[in-house]
Amino acid sequence: MSAKKNDGRRLVAENRKARHEYFVTDDYEAGLELKGTEVKSLRRGQANIAESYASFEDDGSFCLVNAYIPEYQDAGSFFQHEPRRKRRLLLHKSELAKLFQAVTRKGMTIVPLELYFNARGRAKLKIALAEGKKLHDKRETAAKRDWNRQKQRILRDKG
Repeated sequence: MSAKKNDGRRLVAENRKARHEYFVTDDYEAGLELKGTEVKSLRRGQANIAESYASFEDDGSFCLVNAYIPEYQDAGSFFQHEPRRKRRLLLHKSELAKLFQAVTRKGMTIVPLELYFNARGRAKLKIALAEGKKLHDKRETAAKRDWNRQKQRILRDKG
């Protein structure tokens, strides 16, 4: 399965559940610290970020946790990486400070939205500062979506 193309960038993985589970407020583009076999595996379009999250570690680094990038099969066993290892995210200090403050004081969460290669061929992760939705919020969102679909059908049929 090859990666999808999206405005000058190649989309590798997408977390489609995130917008359903969270209210997304701010989003940031972060670089990833990857090994060679991870990059080759990503170029094949193989990754899953659905169950992953970003967190601040004890040593002060900012990491992506539980993202699945499978082993690159063409490389030997010596060069392989662990599929679910922690990967360091690269952001500016000011962005890290904003995220740390929002997570510690406001109780917000940092969720990954998309994993892609930008136009220059660098692997990037779009992360978002988000607040969890309650069950009634999810139902309300679904009801609004259904009503908008119904409205479009009515307008299309009448128009």
